[in-house]
Formats: sequence, structure tokens, C-alpha cells
Amino acid sequence: MKICRRETFNAAHRLFRENWSDEKNLEIFGKCSNPNYHGHNYVLEVYVEGTIDPETGYVIDLKILKELIHEYVLDRFDHRNLNLDCAEFKNINPTTENISKVIWEILREKLDSKFGLEVVLSETDKNKVIFNGK
Repeated sequence: MKICRRETFNAAHRLFRENWSDEKNLEIFGKCSNPNYHGHNYVLEVYVEGTIDPETGYVIDLKILKELIHEYVLDRFDHRNLNLDCAEFKNINPTTENISKVIWEILREKLDSKFGLEVVLSETDKNKVIFNGK
């Protein structure tokens, strides 16, 4: 059984490599390499997989999952410039792929290992990534 908690956050970022020229960054990352950054309204879906507890009827209490997401993800990334404000992206490009992986790693550490975990992150209505640790 999988359950899901959906949250949203807003963040700015710039996709670029410091060791590349502005021209190469523009060629590879397009307008996402804008030196003045740009932002997204991200949609985050966190799926937790496990068995239904016969006493509670829950896989996990969604209130607990909500609190984990707020404390360890939203409080850290919401209304931030990912490149400048978040140590997690000091040495990695904050692509949607990397953001979802970082979120998964944060939550994996906080969530009981008996649960499966999958993170779905949408950068736009048309672009989303799914990360499950593999």
C-alpha cells in the first residue's frame, strides 16, 4: 500500500557550471542559466509504502509525514534561492533531478526504514521527476 502527501514550495535557482563559459551554459541549460536566477512553484509528492497497521488502519499517520516534510524540506527550501541559500546545492546543480534526490535523502534519514519512499517533484505542469533511491 502506498500513501501520499502533497505539498508545494517556491524556490529560485540557476542551472550552470562555474567551469563553463556563459555561452556554453546558455547552450546546455538555456534560459535556466540566467545569471539573475529564475523561480518555480514546485509540487512535491511524497509516497510512503508499507503495510497497514491493524491497530490504527494507517500505513503511517499522514500528520507525521506532513510534519517531517514541513520541518526538514519546506522550512529549508521554501522561498529560498537554492544556489545561494542552501548548503545542499553548494556543489551540485539544483536541477529537478538533484532536488528530488536531496529531498529523498533527507526524508529517508528521518523515516523508519520499514517504509518504502518515493519522491515526485514537479517543476512545471509539464515537467516532473520521480526518485525512489535507485
